[in-house]
Amino acid sequence: MRVFKERLGRAIATIVLIFLVIVGIVGYVGWYNLFREVPQQFASAEEQFKYGSIGTEPPQGIPYWIWLVLPRLFPDKLPGAGGYASLGFTWEEGKETPVGISQKTVGFPRVGITCAVCHSGTYRKSQPDKPTIVAAAPTTKFDLQGYIRFLGDSASDPRFTADYIMSEIGYNHEFSWLENLLYRWLIIPQTKRALLQQKADFAWMDSRPNWGPGRIDPFNPVKFNTLRLPKDDTIGNSDMMPLWNQKQHQGFAYHWDGLETSLTETVQTGAIGDGATNQSLPVNDLQKVEDFITQLPPPKYPFAVDEQLADAGKQVFDNSCASCHAFGGARTGTVIPVAEVGTDRHRLDMWTQQAADVYNEFSQDYPWDFDQLRKTDGYVSVSLDGLWLRAPYLHNGSVPSLQDLLEKPENRSKVFYRGYDVYDPDKVGFVSQGTEAERVGFKYDTSVPANSNQGHLYGTDLAADEKKALIEYLKGL
Repeated sequence: MRVFKERLGRAIATIVLIFLVIVGIVGYVGWYNLFREVPQQFASAEEQFKYGSIGTEPPQGIPYWIWLVLPRLFPDKLPGAGGYASLGFTWEEGKETPVGISQKTVGFPRVGITCAVCHSGTYRKSQPDKPTIVAAAPTTKFDLQGYIRFLGDSASDPRFTADYIMSEIGYNHEFSWLENLLYRWLIIPQTKRALLQQKADFAWMDSRPNWGPGRIDPFNPVKFNTLRLPKDDTIGNSDMMPLWNQKQHQGFAYHWDGLETSLTETVQTGAIGDGATNQSLPVNDLQKVEDFITQLPPPKYPFAVDEQLADAGKQVFDNSCASCHAFGGARTGTVIPVAEVGTDRHRLDMWTQQAADVYNEFSQDYPWDFDQLRKTDGYVSVSLDGLWLRAPYLHNGSVPSLQDLLEKPENRSKVFYRGYDVYDPDKVGFVSQGTEAERVGFKYDTSVPANSNQGHLYGTDLAADEKKALIEYLKGL
């Protein structure tokens, strides 16, 4: 009897051991194919800025092979021909993804957005030229809202099935038998559910004016989707901001309304706003982003400058603009009350004290922390380094050129087109009228809520020759 019990015990132990080994193997295979993170490697800090993960792939990354074929499968959901390029994405030669899209393996290849999707711009000197890409510039072409809607509309299509998607992927990639099972029964169905959930999370956009290319409602998504605050009817539509030359901006307020005073927090909250979570936030990689934009100089004006006229313009600048916009100016980098500056207040009203308080508590129990978010009463008087590539102007991008900005509001362009990246060196802004601008661009109507071009009357009373000289000087900043 004792021998029988010993044999039974050994048999049970063997069965348990085999079971644990099988569970371990299955667990390892599952981890390896679904959750294993492979570090990215980049040849330069600029490459990392353009293509490096900011932590969005684990929680929100789209499987690369699915992402790749969506424009081919659902071209009717895009605004025009050209695939992702129709949404304003820009590719560099030899790259698998456009600027601003990372590709990282988290179990399987996934894509996510990076800082550069909103903060890398392009310009052309003439229509036939290839775009020059400028890292950390505000994008004027990329339509983030259109991208979000394309993904959601594709997932809503009944054709979004494993058979339909995998047959198209087959033209680019041959799945192993295990990949085939995972994509068919897990990855594609889960991607569909996630994109439909994202569409539902952003349904509030449909009750507000469209952002258009080069613009974003930066903090309503944070309020509603990250902080889970109640929906309101505020409109935060505003222009993208440049990120270069941060070493000269120390002590400045950040974002259009100065809701942050810490560059580190600004970078980290930017990643959270783009879809990273407390668990996925790559603090060390984001420090590299911060280091890059701290040292990156502003782009030089690519056209000729009349130096004699610019010298005269410097005197005008020193007398009329420097106190608010020159480095070392008494008010440069500070918040100017909206009652004084007079520009559209929708972006200001979108951010609330409640949102600031909740966001400051967001990172409790983590080694990094938020405590500099705040509510202000106006907009920041920004420095003007690289001003030529910041067009359109004002916080909501409502003024197409410097020439327009120095006109009284009633004389500024009321309707123009933005998203066309051919530059106009005479007006100092992008070409915003004409057949090609209308064909490519987004119609910007200043009568639409949050699109007002009122305010910022500074310089509008200058004489014509003073305005001309001032504009010539501003080209070189």
